[in-house]
Amino acid sequence: MPCRGAGQYRHACLAPPIVAGLRRLLSDGLMKAAIYRAYGPPDVLRIEEVPKPSPGDEEVLVRVHAATVVAPDWRFRRPAPFLIRAMNGLTRPKITILGMEVAGVVEAVGANVTRFAAGDEVFGSAGTKFGAHAEYVCVAAGRGLERKPANLSFEEAAPLSYAGVTALHFLRQANIKPGQRVLIYGASGAVGTASVQIAKRHFGAHVTGVCSGANLDLVRSIGADDAIDYTKDDFSRAGRVYDVIMDTVGYSGFSRSLRALKRGGIYLLVDAGPEAMLAGVWVSATSPTKVISGVALTKEGDLALLRELAEAGKLKPVIGRRYSLEQIAEAHAYAESGRKVGNAVVVLAT
Repeated sequence: MPCRGAGQYRHACLAPPIVAGLRRLLSDGLMKAAIYRAYGPPDVLRIEEVPKPSPGDEEVLVRVHAATVVAPDWRFRRPAPFLIRAMNGLTRPKITILGMEVAGVVEAVGANVTRFAAGDEVFGSAGTKFGAHAEYVCVAAGRGLERKPANLSFEEAAPLSYAGVTALHFLRQANIKPGQRVLIYGASGAVGTASVQIAKRHFGAHVTGVCSGANLDLVRSIGADDAIDYTKDDFSRAGRVYDVIMDTVGYSGFSRSLRALKRGGIYLLVDAGPEAMLAGVWVSATSPTKVISGVALTKEGDLALLRELAEAGKLKPVIGRRYSLEQIAEAHAYAESGRKVGNAVVVLAT
């Protein structure tokens, strides 16, 4: 067909190799991502092609090999609590790509980044900027990113940051001494499995895990000295046994937990609602018991410590289920089901 220079025949002037080159050029600037443009259940998530991000001066662009679905992901999607709307948009979400945790390979670094280089294998957290449920994500190069433990796969490294940092934050506040008795309620979940390992193998505590009967062997296998099936036994029946009780899921029961603590014991509430937080303030002010709640924040050196614990064989994230990016809605449904074992990992590259 001759070139006419305009109209319906203009595309014929482009030889096939040129057309193919243009398509490659356009696709190089795009990536697949799980997008949600309205609040709601897991099925609001869709896979779309969107522009690939570029790192800022203090950021690193990571090609995502694995990510996770953790509580902040599904809470922002729902949203729950309602206060999240004040942070992320009243009627529709401002942040449309979720995913806090990431493990992958550095693709590019910002102008001021000297700690990482292209090709480095890393893990860490994108924080409340999210974005890891995509083929690429930009992560701040500071305390939120660390080199991947050499003995962990990308899938195993992805869950290290959220649960690990949460466990470290709360357990440190209890000032645990070797040999003290620590009970961890929700011991088979993401934060629970990390807490069991860190309390036992890093702080040297005597650890009792509370979980369903189906997960008793798992909890023992990761270091718990004892394990209690909450469907059959009440951990508080033995009286004031524990120096520290850590509730990772919000179901231990406030009064019951106080009955099981030794005088001057510490009650750690990882997932506390407003009523429990207020009750905790009152108990801490009027009794020897100390109740600690709040939000876990990453401190300088936290991810490096988690990497060291992993490389020493003292910490290995438990993976309950694996999903592809196309199965992201299923991963969200599992993560918020209340029956999640360990971590829900999203695998994007091998």
